[in-house]
Amino acid sequence: MTTNTNTAAALDPTAGIAAAEAARTRLDFAKSAPKVFRAIIGLDAAARAGLDPALVELIQIRASHLNHCAYCLHMHTNDARKAGESEDRLHMVAVWREARHFFTPKEQAALALTEAVTLVADGGVPDTVYAEAAAHFEDQELAQVLSLILTINTWNRVALATRKVAGTDERKP
Repeated sequence: MTTNTNTAAALDPTAGIAAAEAARTRLDFAKSAPKVFRAIIGLDAAARAGLDPALVELIQIRASHLNHCAYCLHMHTNDARKAGESEDRLHMVAVWREARHFFTPKEQAALALTEAVTLVADGGVPDTVYAEAAAHFEDQELAQVLSLILTINTWNRVALATRKVAGTDERKP
């Protein structure tokens, strides 16, 4: 009798995660570039300092959607749940424009800015998007939000380039 690997992984996700991690052949970025890794951690900590934790997770989730980073998406949706975020809002982040009533105007402005900065090659950051964000955030907080967007985009690229496996989380508790 042959067992379908996808069916087995669906029944026991930890088995699929373990198999995917065992098959990973790319470098361990944290071990190979520890100074750079610590610098990104420092940037991440500085960027999120003083921001609403729910907003932080929404920004990280949306950027991870746009970058197709399953590793970071899994990590940040779990972090959001642990922080008390509702399943309804988590499911609506990817389609927030069609479900605006799930998000405050400030969160909508942050999500729009996240999209514009993440997809900057598609036409830059439109003045209207920037102005809307600036209307909801004081300069220091806006700088923090921008820094957070830059940081999650960096983490997404590290995870994608090194083929990090969704379902693993190497952060120390």
